[in-house]
Amino acid sequence: MDYRNGMPAESIARVWVKSRASAQVGQCVELADAGSGRVAFRNSTDPQGPALLFTPGEFAAFLHGAKDGDFDHLLKI
Repeated sequence: MDYRNGMPAESIARVWVKSRASAQVGQCVELADAGSGRVAFRNSTDPQGPALLFTPGEFAAFLHGAKDGDFDHLLKI
């Protein structure tokens, strides 16, 4: 299937997973293997909403930045 950014996440026929650290009320991001190394993201509270797809390089850069604390200033908990 040719998945694309902004398509309804429910139309991505993959297994969606979320972090074990996510809230039990479902307020989290879910990820799925979209094939060819791509990773799809969706909002768990809106599984029919749009999905964002990232290339392997984009996803690796995101994970590296998250692990290094590059986004910690956005955390408002």
